[in-house]
Amino acid sequence: MRYYVLKRLSLVIPTLLGIITLNFFLVQLAPGGPLETLIARKTGTEVSAEERAQRQDQKAAQLPDDRENRYSDSDHFSPELMKELEKLYGFDKPIGIRYLLMIKNFATFDFGESFFRDRSVMELIKEKLPVSISLGVWTTILVYLVSIPLGIRKAVKNGSGFDVWSSFFIIMGSAIPVFLFAVVLIIFFAGGSYFAWFPLRGLVSEGFADMSLFEKIADYLWHIFLPVVSMLIGGFASLTMLTKNSFIDELAKQYVTAARAKGITERRVLYAHVFRNAMLIVISGFPAAFISMFFTGSLLVEVIFSLDGLGLMGFEAALGRDYPVMFSTLYIFTLMGLILGILSDITYTLVDPRISFKSVR
Repeated sequence: MRYYVLKRLSLVIPTLLGIITLNFFLVQLAPGGPLETLIARKTGTEVSAEERAQRQDQKAAQLPDDRENRYSDSDHFSPELMKELEKLYGFDKPIGIRYLLMIKNFATFDFGESFFRDRSVMELIKEKLPVSISLGVWTTILVYLVSIPLGIRKAVKNGSGFDVWSSFFIIMGSAIPVFLFAVVLIIFFAGGSYFAWFPLRGLVSEGFADMSLFEKIADYLWHIFLPVVSMLIGGFASLTMLTKNSFIDELAKQYVTAARAKGITERRVLYAHVFRNAMLIVISGFPAAFISMFFTGSLLVEVIFSLDGLGLMGFEAALGRDYPVMFSTLYIFTLMGLILGILSDITYTLVDPRISFKSVR
């Protein structure tokens, strides 16, 4: 097992390097950039992606050393100022040098400064992290608490009326996008058209710092309830069916028949014999499920409920060509995904000691 973990860890660096390298050079080829974005914001000439691409094609036909005409919207900026801005953002260096400097800084977790927020990227990440962690942790825990008992019940009652009507709601949950659930919850419970039971935006209320401990907990849960519920409804379907099918497979095996023949109660057969084997694939997938909820499932929910988390920050950075924030969040997300993938494999051996990676070379 130790050899397997060391082998997987040794692959983390080249995998991470490959992903960062590919994205770095792809972004450089994309139309527009931080300087174009800055010029558009200062001059009020922001354009659509299609227009930006057309302008990029026109600029590509210009001579490489034609710095004065490189930026089509820079009439309000002198050539000297443009050169200073290029130096400020590091674009006075060749692309290869910029890439090597980024890799060197990322190796020491030095993510630099945001182009447009006037703050270090690490400070921004620390500020946004609690929101994303709140959504990811609570949603993942609740998804498992709902899906596992429901999946076991569906396996035991396979083919019954309960199995049929519960499958109907599960199919609806998997078919309807998470953001649509979020909008429906806002309409009904956040002052949309019916009730105003929950707040529409933010993770905490104003004056949160002056509240007592109990009031802070209650206020936090009050704000996080609707976002978590919207992600829960959209996320429990696949895990429920996975749990059901896993239990059905185990219930059909011979050791279950033998246990029943010995007179062991059905409850003991289910939870003392079947549970560990059936839950192997479900529990081992916990790290992957968390990373999915943490990094991908929360983006639209953060936008809809005005929760300023990592997903929203990364999305805005991509639109605004804020390269330090873009590549830093990609770096962190990829690194955590790779580490959690290793933890997922380790979880297999914790759930079932019969599994061993000693033969893996």
